Amino acid sequence: MLLWVELMNEITKSEFITSAVLPSQYPVDNRFEVAFVGRSNVGKSTLINALTNRRKLAKVSSTPGKTRLINFFLINEKIYIVDLPGYGYAKVSKVEQAKWGDIIQRYLLKRPQLKRVVLLVDSRHKPTSEDVIMRNWIKHYGYETIVVCTKSDKISKTEIIKNNRIIRETLQLDENEVLINFSSTTKIGKDKLLEILLED
Repeated sequence: MLLWVELMNEITKSEFITSAVLPSQYPVDNRFEVAFVGRSNVGKSTLINALTNRRKLAKVSSTPGKTRLINFFLINEKIYIVDLPGYGYAKVSKVEQAKWGDIIQRYLLKRPQLKRVVLLVDSRHKPTSEDVIMRNWIKHYGYETIVVCTKSDKISKTEIIKNNRIIRETLQLDENEVLINFSSTTKIGKDKLLEILLED
């Protein structure tokens, strides 16, 4: 409980630790982990930078599909935020996409330190088939599903309400499962996401 309470107030320190593909390359200090996953252009790196108040902590690429490793960021020297490879980029070969899927699935299956998984979807669009598969993976492995709808500043409040309903229906979210509208530009949803991520 104390661990999460300390972090709820403020993220005061964040640093990149390592990139990994295999479990043997993961950090071995047994700190809690919160993983972020989503399509390659959904804004994971930008969101992580917004949460940590670090503009360049996670590298933001103009070319989707660049994140091909699992990246571990240490937060307040207490927990890891884990950036999983983006999926669904059409210009990447199916063989390469399968490799990324194996990397993600292996992490979800073999990481007891993982406490929460955040699935990012684009607030402007209906979730893709890959998003649905990822949601099912997260649920299958027994993790709490936290869905974050990125780029929410780019649509109206009326569109947000309509699209939230579509996103919930497509991902088959239960009423009690969390869906947060987020904007890295306006910081909409930042406090709510931090509170949920860091609660015990």
